[in-house]
Amino acid sequence: MESTFEEKMNELEKIVTELEKGELNLDESVSKFEEGIKISKQCNEILEKAEKKISILLNKDGEVTEEGFET
Repeated sequence: MESTFEEKMNELEKIVTELEKGELNLDESVSKFEEGIKISKQCNEILEKAEKKISILLNKDGEVTEEGFET
C-alpha cells in the first residue's frame, strides 16, 4: 500500500530532525539527505496530481460548468 501525503511528510520531518541533531556521521547524513530528497519529490508528485483533480464550478447562464484549476 502506498503511503499517504501526510505519512510521507511525517517521514520527511523525522529525517530533518535527525539531520538537525548533527549526531550522524557524513555517510549517514548523505544517505538521510538522499532519502529526504526522494520523499520530497514523491510529495511534490502527490500535490501535482491533487492539483490536477481540483476543479472550479462556475454558474454560467444557469448551467454549472467545470473549469480546470490554474495556478
